[in-house]
Amino acid sequence: MSEKKILQYDIVILGAGPAGLSAAIYASRGAAKTAIIDISMFGGQPSNYLELENYPGLGKIGGYDMMEKFEEHADMFEIDKYPMQEIEKINLVPTIKTIETKEFIFETKTIILATGAQAKKLGIPGEKEFLGRGVSYCAVCDGAFYKDKVVAVVGGGNAAVEEGCYLTKFAKKVYIIHRRDQLRADKIVQERAFKNEKVEFIYDTVPVEIQGTDNVENFVIKNVKTNEITNLKVDGVFPYIGFSPNIEYINAQLEQNEAGFIVTDETMQTSVKGVFAIGDVRTTPLRQVITAAADGAIAGCYAIKYLEEVAEKTFV
Repeated sequence: MSEKKILQYDIVILGAGPAGLSAAIYASRGAAKTAIIDISMFGGQPSNYLELENYPGLGKIGGYDMMEKFEEHADMFEIDKYPMQEIEKINLVPTIKTIETKEFIFETKTIILATGAQAKKLGIPGEKEFLGRGVSYCAVCDGAFYKDKVVAVVGGGNAAVEEGCYLTKFAKKVYIIHRRDQLRADKIVQERAFKNEKVEFIYDTVPVEIQGTDNVENFVIKNVKTNEITNLKVDGVFPYIGFSPNIEYINAQLEQNEAGFIVTDETMQTSVKGVFAIGDVRTTPLRQVITAAADGAIAGCYAIKYLEEVAEKTFV
């Protein structure tokens, strides 16, 4: 087996969504030798969104198109990009920190974690068993498979309601199931859904089990007020109940809150000097593309300041 190539950088950014790409732009403009790594292609979660309409200056834009613009902007600067990297180990504590992949060992004085978050699981029987056979966490990715079928969306926030409405482009019926008696989605999002004849809301209800043979056929749900059990005949289930941070390789090296999100200060500095966290992976009151990009700008600038404090910006 050949030895892994050692690559040395001033700043390494892990994650190439809006937070990571924004950080890369600011870091590179600060004359730091910068690399950005991702376990998949660049763009992060927004690449899977049908459209966004709340990013100032861009109006309504497809998620993939937006992230393409982010990457094109980053390409204006001297940033080394490493997509599709399989992470094996991360060591954040030493002065020279390391990220080890199947191919490389990245050595760096500063790491910016922009690993994002993933959809929370319902944690009920049948969810794992029917993944890809009726259970999906991405309406844009899989919606077309449900033409003229019936699907259920679980959740009451913007993502659940917006993706539920998107699914009506294909499905003949969409149930949106929420555990409370009121939605959490923005009023404008709610109003659109209420006007959609294909959408039916089921309140005060939680999922119990997903059933079927080869594919999803039945969704067992329970009213939390009456304890009544209902069997919904559906072809698909789309959970949108929030996100949990992607921290698999952090291994408690940083301070995290009770939900696992990384704790930072206002400069995006974590509990370990030289390590910053941005976007959905950190504690933040709002998880949006605009706040992720702003986090990236702050971290990029303060990573440069940190490098100035520890002297040279490059390896000798």
